[in-house]
Amino acid sequence: MILLLLLGVGVAGLSAGYFLRWIIALGAKGSMELKVKKMELDAKERAQKLLEDAEAEANKIAESKLTEIKKEESIINKEKERLIQREEKLDSKQQAIDNDVEALKKKVEEVRAIKTKADKLLEERTTALSEAAKMSIDDAKEELMSAVEKDSAESIVQRIQKLEVTGKEQIEQKAKEILTTAIHRIGNAMPADVISTKVELPSDDLKGKIIGKEGRNIKAFEHASGVDIIVDDTPNTITISSFDPIRRQIARTALENLITDGRIQPVKIEKALKKAEEEITQITKEAGEKAAFEAKVKGLDPRIIAILGKLHFRTSYGQNVLQHSVEMAHIAGIIAQEVGADVDVARAGALLHDIGKAVDHEVQGTHVEIGRRILQKFGVDEKVIKAMESHHEEFPYSSTESYIVQVADAISGGRPGARRDTMEQYIQRLEDLEAIANKNKGVEKSYAIAAGREVRVFVNPKEVDDLEAYKIARDIAKEIEKEMSYPGEIKVNVIRETRSIEYAR
Repeated sequence: MILLLLLGVGVAGLSAGYFLRWIIALGAKGSMELKVKKMELDAKERAQKLLEDAEAEANKIAESKLTEIKKEESIINKEKERLIQREEKLDSKQQAIDNDVEALKKKVEEVRAIKTKADKLLEERTTALSEAAKMSIDDAKEELMSAVEKDSAESIVQRIQKLEVTGKEQIEQKAKEILTTAIHRIGNAMPADVISTKVELPSDDLKGKIIGKEGRNIKAFEHASGVDIIVDDTPNTITISSFDPIRRQIARTALENLITDGRIQPVKIEKALKKAEEEITQITKEAGEKAAFEAKVKGLDPRIIAILGKLHFRTSYGQNVLQHSVEMAHIAGIIAQEVGADVDVARAGALLHDIGKAVDHEVQGTHVEIGRRILQKFGVDEKVIKAMESHHEEFPYSSTESYIVQVADAISGGRPGARRDTMEQYIQRLEDLEAIANKNKGVEKSYAIAAGREVRVFVNPKEVDDLEAYKIARDIAKEIEKEMSYPGEIKVNVIRETRSIEYAR
């Protein structure tokens, strides 16, 4: 019973608890629904407000854009009006141009018609004159020119002489001043130099040592050095022969060292030659550096300096080529400064103008072509190459500096005492000058004077008039330039002299 009672009480408690919970839940649910409805109302109000604000902002933006669009439309309309006005003006101008073109076409047609008529009249008149004179147009021209030339020969000669005096006087005077300045400042810088191939011996007994047993020493020396040793009857002297001046100088240095040492044998010969080659290499390098420094030429590749130094042992008509190049650089610098040219380019072109001679016995081609290739290979400025390549007129003059280098070469090589010729070459040049002059018609006699730098030509005044004398002078000068090689320049002096002789008896 107690258990049943307790069970009933428990069931009743549970029922009461559930009922109470249900009542509380119903109350909470009602409260929650009220909150949700309130939130829903608030959200609707905020949404309505946002919508109203957005509509107001959109209206504001729309009004602003509408205003801008109206302004742009106004601008566009104005531009359209301007374009329309411009098109109207262009149309009117085009119409005027078309009218002018039509008028010009008519005038061109009229001019063509007049020209055709004039040509026809000229042809008719020319034909009539030819028939009347019984002479062709070319014959008439030739006869007219001959008559004018004959009648005006004296006045033409006088005019030529006047032009020569007045037209060239100032130019020649200025050129003389520039050249005289250059020659006076550099003229006594150095004498001609000859690299000797003779080796002096302290005693004739050393010739036997040099030759060696059965010629062993001299053969070993010639084989190792590439030169020829000439042992003749000249007392206390032997001669070294080779086309290569560097090789000849190495051989001479080695031989002098062997003579000083006193021990001449194949092993010593090889060592002496190797040592001499090192000495000559150092000498050429120092000579090249010294030359570039004296010529005031900077920035040269060391390999160009080394090749340039080899010219220290090269001569041309007895003149040392490296000293000649340095002298040319000074002369070219003076002239370039006087005439307003590029002094640095002129100096460099003059210094390097004969660099090809250092290796012309090893490489095929003229020394100018070889020099161009050397300078191009080592990146020398193209202006310098153009300045040096024209000094023998193998290439056209392409700059003021190229003329200056050629003039400097003529001054340095042509001044008295700079170079020497052998007697045979000197006599042959004089004979060739006279032979070229004597080939011309009307020449009575000619003389090569002033060491071959002037040829004086006497013509027969009965066969040659003054105009022909000028022509003969030009022809002889051109023939000399074509046929002969010579330093400097040769003056051609044609003399036409008329003498009237009578005898009183």
